[in-house]
Amino acid sequence: MQTPPIHLDILIEDENWPGADELDKLARAAIDKAVAISSLEYAANSEISLVFTNDNAVQKLNNQWRGKNKPTNVLSFPGDEGEYLPYGPLLGDIVIARETVEREAAELDTPFSHHLTHLIVHGTLHLFGYDHQISEEAEEMEGEERKILAALGIPDPYKDAPLVADD
Repeated sequence: MQTPPIHLDILIEDENWPGADELDKLARAAIDKAVAISSLEYAANSEISLVFTNDNAVQKLNNQWRGKNKPTNVLSFPGDEGEYLPYGPLLGDIVIARETVEREAAELDTPFSHHLTHLIVHGTLHLFGYDHQISEEAEEMEGEERKILAALGIPDPYKDAPLVADD
């Protein structure tokens, strides 16, 4: 029996994000592909909350939860500590800062939608226990991201970048 798709709860806190339908379609594709490619196990009726906000809001969260008083592109807050499989039903929250995503996409010379998809995939993997605190974990996580993004037709975002643990 196949598990139904993960329910997405989308909150747009910054009016400069694309519309809800566009974000839902992009997030659905990213998360469904991550689940399929990485064989992520989750309970029926599981949910991920996605918050599309701005640098100011993310900076506050980053300072509160990580002690880093600066904005970052994506924060993930797992709802399940991963002690038991399958994960869920509350898989967690993914919070994304618009200005940082726009700036990074421009710096990387990649389409905004490609970079945003990458960050949603990255955040989703975090919700399922993937991490990049040490080099071995970073290599595994980046490998999964590469496979997922390739399946979505998105070029490898790491091809010209050195491996970096703990961003």
